[in-house]
Amino acid sequence: MSEKEKTEIVFEIREHLGVIGAYPTGWQKELNLVAWNGTPPKYDIRDWDHDHEHMSRGITMHRDEMKKLVQIVSDKEF
Repeated sequence: MSEKEKTEIVFEIREHLGVIGAYPTGWQKELNLVAWNGTPPKYDIRDWDHDHEHMSRGITMHRDEMKKLVQIVSDKEF
């Protein structure tokens, strides 16, 4: 087993902000504040299983990045 495989990812969902979408499998795309490996929490968008034990790849953003994303989306007409 390589060192990379031995590395455990530790996370704590500090605040659940909302569900963006749900799938028939029970997984949900969520926006949360998550602390990864003991670092300060970041805004996080990814798919989670029902128990929040398994997750997909996602994207994390610092506060300023999230503010910019909200501004960009607010300026668009959908």
